[in-house]
Amino acid sequence: MITNAQSGTNVHEIADGIFRINTPISVPDGPGHFSFNQYLIRDEEPLLFHTGQRHLFPLVQEALAAVLPVSSLRYVALSHFEADECGALNHFLAAAPQAVALCSGIGAMVSINDFADRAPRALADGEQLRLGRHVVQWFDTPHMPHAWECGLMMDTTTKTFFCGDLFTQGGAGEVPLTESDILGPSEAFRKPLDYFAHAPQTGVLLERFAREQPTTLACMHGSAWRGDGAALLRALSAALS
Repeated sequence: MITNAQSGTNVHEIADGIFRINTPISVPDGPGHFSFNQYLIRDEEPLLFHTGQRHLFPLVQEALAAVLPVSSLRYVALSHFEADECGALNHFLAAAPQAVALCSGIGAMVSINDFADRAPRALADGEQLRLGRHVVQWFDTPHMPHAWECGLMMDTTTKTFFCGDLFTQGGAGEVPLTESDILGPSEAFRKPLDYFAHAPQTGVLLERFAREQPTTLACMHGSAWRGDGAALLRALSAALS
């Protein structure tokens, strides 16, 4: 569903109760089009993963409102401290009076305690949070793909892995959910920029997620993906090594 004809912002359900909000952008003097995604879990206590930059807030808010009242948000989660992850965090905290930010303990300590207008909830590695039907689990992933405070989240109910900047694809992300190859396009995008930290524990972290056997990957840039997530994560690990 297109929620803003001018920007092309759209929202689609990619798993049971999980919605991808996508805004395509053009990159001046850059590689053409790119996209920013946020993911909404619709449940008794709704959760938004990533906020988008501050200037995207009206578009993301409009798309989110097509699924549920923005004021009903309970959690706003972020992988690490970066504009496209949490630039609009305080806008959402203002729009949703009961909402709190979710982040890693390091993320709270070094950035979100100071940045957020309300105190965040720091999640411990492996901690689970029940939203209603859905249960999400937090994983600390320091320096994967980048940032000391990085963490990622899995919806254990639908086996949806909110994988942040992993498998970043260029382009506008026109296809909401694909079963086609995303490793090739994402590696082609990564190699000229190489935004991975290449930390010594990256392979261990990817194997940890592979053992969770995700079936949907909620990518932050480009299409979400459905298939054998364990095999794809292990293929990424091999490509990085």
